[in-house]
Amino acid sequence: MLFGLPLRASDPDPTGSVLAAPTASGSATPSAAARPTKAAAPPVYRLAGTPPERGENTFSYGQTTGKVVGRSGTLRRYRIAVEDGSKEDIEKFGDFVDKTLADPRSWIAGGDLRLQRVAEGESYSFTVYLATADTSHDMCARGGTNTNLDGEPYTSCRTVGKVIINLDRWRMSVDHFVKAKIPLETYRTYVVNHETGHELGNSHVRCPGAGKPAPVMMQQTLFLNGCRANPFPYVNGKLNTGPPL
Repeated sequence: MLFGLPLRASDPDPTGSVLAAPTASGSATPSAAARPTKAAAPPVYRLAGTPPERGENTFSYGQTTGKVVGRSGTLRRYRIAVEDGSKEDIEKFGDFVDKTLADPRSWIAGGDLRLQRVAEGESYSFTVYLATADTSHDMCARGGTNTNLDGEPYTSCRTVGKVIINLDRWRMSVDHFVKAKIPLETYRTYVVNHETGHELGNSHVRCPGAGKPAPVMMQQTLFLNGCRANPFPYVNGKLNTGPPL
């Protein structure tokens, strides 16, 4: 947004430039409106570089306790964990998860759930993990979920008490999102809400119709099937869902 005094209709500027407001002495000085504005950063669709395939298979846990979010309902506490050797900042990851789950379009919108991030050592209901592809695959497999696609670890998953985010997806999103120029932040928000949705008892659903926003419990990591990418469970104040898978 440009700031400064707007031109009046009675003061045309034949050069097309913004007029400078005169000073008390009558001389003109550049107004705030004439100053160049900083260009917005271009959207990021995936990060450069190749994430490590496997870390140390040990985890560091967040040391931050946040506010309770949500109006009412059952309080579910979660902690944050990042695999050692993943080269990821645990507090940045935790902040993103917090922002996602605290959004008024997220799971708290139903009015029957409250969420709170807690520090290591406090009581918790579930843990949100960020793990390398191989480690996340092993963790998911132990919980009964195969995350392979074409023989390679690909998706994220949820097992009992564990929301497990695949570092490859966290950094690189998925091809159909990138080709459609859907920002990485949108994919990250989706995958946190999707896997947390499983922890909250929600199952997969299908696209409700071409051109409609995809339900967050649809497997958007694998396909959109005519739906539009959508990272939140609630759209326009209503739970956005589709036919059972």
